[in-house]
Amino acid sequence: MINAKRTPIERILKSQISDKEKENVEVWGWIRTSRFSKNISFISINDGSSFESLQLVVENNNVKVEENKLLTGSSVRARGKVVASSGGAQAYEILVKELDVISAADEQFPLQKKRHTQEFLREISHLRPRTNTHLAVGIVRSKLASTIHKYFTDAGFRYVHAPILTKSDCEGAGETFRVTSQDPAKSTASAPFSWKNDLFGQEVYLTVSGQLEAEALAMGLGKVYTFGPTFRADPSETTRHASEFWMVEPEMAFYDLEDMKVLTSDFIKSITNAVWKDCQDEIKFFTQYIEPELPKRFKTILEENFGDITYTEAQEILAKSTKTFEIKPGIGNDIATEHERYLVDEVFKKPLFVTDYPKTIKPFYMKQNDDNKTVACFDLLAPGIGEIIGGSQREERYDVLEREMKAHGMDDAYAWYLDTRRWGSVPHSGFGLGFERMMMYLTGIKNIKDVLAFPRASRRVW
Repeated sequence: MINAKRTPIERILKSQISDKEKENVEVWGWIRTSRFSKNISFISINDGSSFESLQLVVENNNVKVEENKLLTGSSVRARGKVVASSGGAQAYEILVKELDVISAADEQFPLQKKRHTQEFLREISHLRPRTNTHLAVGIVRSKLASTIHKYFTDAGFRYVHAPILTKSDCEGAGETFRVTSQDPAKSTASAPFSWKNDLFGQEVYLTVSGQLEAEALAMGLGKVYTFGPTFRADPSETTRHASEFWMVEPEMAFYDLEDMKVLTSDFIKSITNAVWKDCQDEIKFFTQYIEPELPKRFKTILEENFGDITYTEAQEILAKSTKTFEIKPGIGNDIATEHERYLVDEVFKKPLFVTDYPKTIKPFYMKQNDDNKTVACFDLLAPGIGEIIGGSQREERYDVLEREMKAHGMDDAYAWYLDTRRWGSVPHSGFGLGFERMMMYLTGIKNIKDVLAFPRASRRVW
């Protein structure tokens, strides 16, 4: 239901209301800070519509002030007049005529301090949106998501929904969550647990990627994209790993690898520019408290042409480096995160495409190059983060794909995928953007768990 009486704080701070409306506005919000004196009280509130909070000025002789109920975390309703602020923090404030406490918070409210560690806040993730950091994260996350949808819609893509329950492990890494309708605790020696007794009658997993299904949809809809949750049962406990995260996965019929690199560059620049233009308050906050070099990150994306080297060239650069790596680089080995960071942070100092990896370290579905040793793929590396996008031209040749699938021991669960190459196959390509990785880049936040509202990771469900 729309509350016509309540005015969002954002509209007041941006002067988006008429002079007549300013005479008598009603605002609702949660108290961030409060200061009381004998004659006047100052209460800062936020309603989620704006990163900046709004100051309420209360003359104690005219309005009843219950100090014990007006603590940080309490929710209030205020009615009054919008006036020019006497301080420098904001342009407007409200001279309060009426003030009501909707629900009081007491001194046990955990967010009394102005600054808390992220480790502490993860333990109370249900309250994190009340902090400046996670309000800013929520605003940027919403903007980034809506911008992604707009970009693909404007570019003629169809938004599709890949299944969350699947029979396939797209990446072949085996890091899947199995799903069952049975209660394993009720299994007995005479009636043991069996997938045949399950709802689907077979093993089913939570999806690790919507790519394979998106490929099938692209074979009729042309250009499609999925944007949804994915799941990895990866025991890693690093700042880059989460068990539940979001992926953006476009698939394009008739695109080769070069077509996709052009699209990828334009896509990243476009969504970065939208966040830069519309989230300046949040960017200033992140720059001050999280990552001082954040504006430079935006500038690098927006102004630089992306670098472009092959996997072999990358390994040659790493081999010539005098830097000591924990994992030794070398032809045939994957490019580790520390290698990625060296390439983008110290050598190229801008986003970088690394292409044509050995087929032995990449998934079965990537198109084999003419050398029969490498595949038509890329990783897009970003300064300060490392890989944010992985993509490839998909293998469209039936016989080659069939041979690779057999070599990987893939069973009948993937027969439908091979079918997409049986009739009317065409060159096609796609990539996957880790949404949280992009959030980390645009906010400077170092831990993926702090750009997820309710993080799920190894050993922990917050």
